Amino acid sequence: MLVVNADLEYIQRFLGISPTTFQTKYALKTVDEIIEAEASQGNQKAIELAKELTTNINLVIKLFELADTNNKLEILSEMSSQQLAEFLPEMDDEDIHQGLFFFTQDKLLKMLERLPMEQVVKTAFELFSQEEIVQLMPDDQLNKFLTSTDIDKNKILKHIQSIPEEYVAQVLEQVTGESMEGMDSIELSKKFGELNPLEYKDALTGFQPTQKQQLVLSLGKEHNEWFQLFDAHAYTKIMNREKHQPELVKGMSVLDPEHIENMVKELPNDLLSIVITQIDTEKFAYVLMYKFPEMIANLMLR
Repeated sequence: MLVVNADLEYIQRFLGISPTTFQTKYALKTVDEIIEAEASQGNQKAIELAKELTTNINLVIKLFELADTNNKLEILSEMSSQQLAEFLPEMDDEDIHQGLFFFTQDKLLKMLERLPMEQVVKTAFELFSQEEIVQLMPDDQLNKFLTSTDIDKNKILKHIQSIPEEYVAQVLEQVTGESMEGMDSIELSKKFGELNPLEYKDALTGFQPTQKQQLVLSLGKEHNEWFQLFDAHAYTKIMNREKHQPELVKGMSVLDPEHIENMVKELPNDLLSIVITQIDTEKFAYVLMYKFPEMIANLMLR
């Protein structure tokens, strides 16, 4: 249980009460009762102290010895999850991020999947190179990317010209049944563009995985935002397979702070309290004084 460590000794000195008087008169009194009694007797120091308890951060830190992590934790242990959340906006982003280490990898990935896709991709880019992402993506995801209506067809036709001619000719021959012999990359790209929608889709998905990867990577490098066309679950599946929990937490440091804060709020109160103990002591006292003055009053009554 939290004890106001500096209480009796500090109060005695501050109020100018002799050790003998203090021992005989106030031995069984709470800090609050001592201040009240001295104030009623006209002790100006007591009146001053009573006022400062609501305004003087350093005094609150001193009385409750808030520099001691255990004392912070004891106070936090009596708060609800909603009350605990009030401390998070005052914390450094890096300290809040450390709270992610308390989650299992499975929980982290489930929370990541709920975020906007651009946040998922930011994390993926922190963990993998673009080349690695494309190589690790399953074939159905490459097909989803290449056939997305979000990508302008002319962009695809342009990048198809970078694929070796024999591979482009091969898929076109499979789809149309016509020979493409003698055509160069520009002619093959034009032929690709003349396909009807169904043939066009079949031709794109008919490339071998290596050529699909080359095409997707080429397009993605030109427009990074197109990496958001992959499913969130496809990314988290790769992360789960290729990375361990500490690596994943490190990669998630690039998430926007509000997302990390919302994740940390999902921790049980006992673990969330541990995270909050890392807050700057003055900021802790500030939140305690201005958000929870009744908590200070209750502590003083002990």
